[in-house]
Amino acid sequence: MLLAAASEDVALAFIELGLIALGLAVLARMSDRLGVSPIPAYLVAGLLFGEGGIATPELSSDFLRLAAQIGIVLLLLTLGLEYTADELRDGLRRSGRAGTVDLFLNALPGAAAAFLLGWGPEEALLLAGITWISSSGVIAKVLADLGRMGNRETPAVLAVLVIEDLAMTIYLPIVAVIVANEAIGDAAVSISVAIAATTIALFAALRYGHHLTRAVSARSDEALLLGVLGATLLVAGLAQELDVSAAIGAFLVGVALSGTVQQRASELIEPLRDLFAALFFVLFGLQVDMRSLPPVLLGAGLLALVTGATKVVTGWYAAKQIGVAVRGRARAGAALIARGEFSIVIAGLTLGSTVDEDLVPLAAAYVLLLAIAGPVLTRFADRLVPRRWQEARDSR
Repeated sequence: MLLAAASEDVALAFIELGLIALGLAVLARMSDRLGVSPIPAYLVAGLLFGEGGIATPELSSDFLRLAAQIGIVLLLLTLGLEYTADELRDGLRRSGRAGTVDLFLNALPGAAAAFLLGWGPEEALLLAGITWISSSGVIAKVLADLGRMGNRETPAVLAVLVIEDLAMTIYLPIVAVIVANEAIGDAAVSISVAIAATTIALFAALRYGHHLTRAVSARSDEALLLGVLGATLLVAGLAQELDVSAAIGAFLVGVALSGTVQQRASELIEPLRDLFAALFFVLFGLQVDMRSLPPVLLGAGLLALVTGATKVVTGWYAAKQIGVAVRGRARAGAALIARGEFSIVIAGLTLGSTVDEDLVPLAAAYVLLLAIAGPVLTRFADRLVPRRWQEARDSR
């Protein structure tokens, strides 16, 4: 009897997983044809089948949560694989001003919105992070799809993203401790350990990454994939034990790898990343009650308008700093609009905490709006620049 029941459970799980995968395949295909990121579609799918939606899958919540965490780890690993240690150093050295402008223009509106909504300092800190951080994953994909990776303005965009991603190595551990409501003394210790661990890990990735590269290097694709995946999960787990985000640990593993190993690993990991990352975004949608969205749509829309505009100013300024013309500045600004994985990670920290329950649906609606608007505006950024601005620039 027990075996029969277990067999039925496994069969149902396989059927549900198969239906989810097929549904996500359809959404990914539709998004590809429209030329937009599939992330908004995955979020909507999660919303439709979550609380207050059409139906709720019977899959184990533990399974979905683990798959989702693997997804974000792989997403940040592949993002780290986009950068070399030299690019990180150069990005920090050349774009310090742009990073400061980015912080003030985009974090402050989130914090201000939290206080206007009657929330406290915890919610303000969280919403500031949600509005501050652009989606490196979405932006990198959009730039590649549009063939703009070699454009003059792209280094300015990537430099801002590098600074944001590195800032997350400090921000996420601090927020995680604060949300956990630890005592002041314990919190101070936890934050100090997290910052120290992050600093050491970053130094090791930049200075001694070649040793990790040599350790996982292999002629066989299978051996290389298993080595990189094993190292990533190990470092991510250790990071989580030290109250540092597992995603940040994965990002630093990606940065540490170099040369042909970096290139091959990126190609091998990409299919796994797409599969598990899709489950991550779906799970986030499943955890949001669809009935909680209508009350926050107006606030999310206004916040999206304000911080969409401030990201355009950020990109414009960053591109101007390296001498890019008006059209390139507009493209850089539009490229930075999209929010995605980090914003959702930050919002996900609040689940099960004492943070105001409206923060998660607000973040979901906000990310959904900008994950759609960002790629679309990036595609048409050239056409949105007034002709007189272009002529004024050309006449100089």
